[in-house]
Amino acid sequence: MTALAFGSWPSPITAADLSSAGHPVEGGCFVGGEIWWSELRPAEQGRTAICRHVDGEVQPVLPAPFNARTRVHEYGGGAWTATADGDLVFAEFSDQRVYRLTPGGAPVPLTPKPAVASSIRYADLSVVGTDVIAVREMHDAGAVSRDIVAIDLGGGGGGVRSLVSGSDFLAFPRLSPDGTRIAWIAWNHPQMPWDGSELRVASLSDPGAWTVLLGSTEESVMQPEWIDNESLYAIGDRSGWWNLHSVTLDGSVTPLLTLDADFGAPLWRLGSSWYEVLDDGKLLTVRTVGTDMLAVLDPASGALEDIALDGVTSVGLGGRSGSTVLLKCGGARVAGGLFALDLESGELTSVRSGFESVPDSAYLPEGRQVTFHGPNREVHAITYAPRNPLYEGLDGELPPYVAFVHGGPTAHVAPALNPLFAYFTSRGIGVVDVNYGGSSGYGREYRNRLRGQWGVVDVEDTIAAVQGLADSGLADPRRLAIEGGSAGGWTVLAALTSSDVFACGASYFGVAELELFVAETHDFESRYIDGLIGPLPEAIDLYRTRAPVNNVDGLSCPVLLLQGLDDPIVPPSQAERFRDAMVKKGIPHAYLAYAGESHGFRKLETQVNARESELSFYGQVMGFTPPGIPELKLWRPAS
Repeated sequence: MTALAFGSWPSPITAADLSSAGHPVEGGCFVGGEIWWSELRPAEQGRTAICRHVDGEVQPVLPAPFNARTRVHEYGGGAWTATADGDLVFAEFSDQRVYRLTPGGAPVPLTPKPAVASSIRYADLSVVGTDVIAVREMHDAGAVSRDIVAIDLGGGGGGVRSLVSGSDFLAFPRLSPDGTRIAWIAWNHPQMPWDGSELRVASLSDPGAWTVLLGSTEESVMQPEWIDNESLYAIGDRSGWWNLHSVTLDGSVTPLLTLDADFGAPLWRLGSSWYEVLDDGKLLTVRTVGTDMLAVLDPASGALEDIALDGVTSVGLGGRSGSTVLLKCGGARVAGGLFALDLESGELTSVRSGFESVPDSAYLPEGRQVTFHGPNREVHAITYAPRNPLYEGLDGELPPYVAFVHGGPTAHVAPALNPLFAYFTSRGIGVVDVNYGGSSGYGREYRNRLRGQWGVVDVEDTIAAVQGLADSGLADPRRLAIEGGSAGGWTVLAALTSSDVFACGASYFGVAELELFVAETHDFESRYIDGLIGPLPEAIDLYRTRAPVNNVDGLSCPVLLLQGLDDPIVPPSQAERFRDAMVKKGIPHAYLAYAGESHGFRKLETQVNARESELSFYGQVMGFTPPGIPELKLWRPAS
């Protein structure tokens, strides 16, 4: 091996490879004798295509430029489904109407054209008989309302009727087997669905007279599924973990088992599923304690039988046909994608990888789960050490590390084969992916650590992780960086303005200020800060003292800001205010604004520019030159 300074190792993994070689795959359902799925197409302006195999080749069911993506809650979910006779039903991103498409034909609208474009949106789509059941979101002069509707599959553009409403948010609409009742999950501001929600049931003949069967403002409930006309299964976290329960219409609640594991996850996107009722009445389940485990649960006995999936650390349930179930899964050495699992034989078969190509395994880092013991509490993380078969660091040199801070903040990361991490580690830059306090996947207590403590616990825990690496002699304490997007970007900016641990940081569409943010952001998260910081006006002083933009006097290192100009969740004004504060103080920085991009970059050219700029930025600040990377120009005060 050749000795070369960490960060300057030549690597075959380019920023273009990260995007052009990838097409993240989701969904997955059986349609007749075919399997259909959705995938993101960065090279097609970031559209979501619905695909299938034809003669062994991937072919779109939904041709370009159509885009199956809904803006309900802005995060969407459940944007497409299929009819029994093989038609596609989908929400089109450009106008948010619902369409029906016979493969090979032209889409036919099922919902009327609203007076204001995209002001009426639909998600969580499912076909029931001659209707599409959906969550509808309506925007009218700044006011937002939601209900559950039935859309006539016959078309004509006007057949939409409301079934139930009565809360700020609704999810998981489920009709009873006899079609006389509807069950759903409801919650109101200021709760987020992982804080508190209710399982409601009503007769369709009198939908306003619903009954609450499970849940409260302090209990999160998800995914009701009817057992018969008088009882349901549902997920609830009254034990401190999202566990499965059976619930009867007379209000009896019985846990199927009580286990310190989450049989659920935060409901960021509608249409999610964590269990499936099998033909024999048992439940196929996914549970999480750091990583995901697939298992079959016998509701009669509470017996849980794990299904071994070698190397898999994350699992998402898709459709099922007989003993074959579709899974979106991956791991540290398993490329993420769509797989088919035969529950009888245990055979796992790839249907569609999320990658056109995967880097040579010699350049892929090993994801290692680590628990750091910081000064205040334990912190869960995954480390990825530098790895390149041709190069090693200079004698006595320690590598730079980048701490990745996930968004949410109520979210979770697991060991993954992530080409982005390999992009850094193959160049001699380590990565640590942090599940700071407030993350999901470790029970409600861990999730609630961020209540009132956003900008404190997340910062402390990320610092504990990188300092743990430095104290162990694995990372150069003078060359630690921090990177995150959205809520993770907030943590980046909060850490940089309140500590001197990091040499620099990169914030992707991060929150920088709170008073205007809660007024400017979208409805779904407009009261999220009530739990993370406190309600207004009582917590106004905390809003001001925690906001990174108000603490730039504590900033002494360069910052990279990256922002989509069409972002409705974290508007560009957030990054621009922080940029202006850095100019005023004379802090070296770069601000990259991308037209046509929203909350998460979807276009190939944007993704390439952002990652090359980030790598150049780290090199300039931490003293290495990544070969073949264009130099990012930093703003510096005039001398």
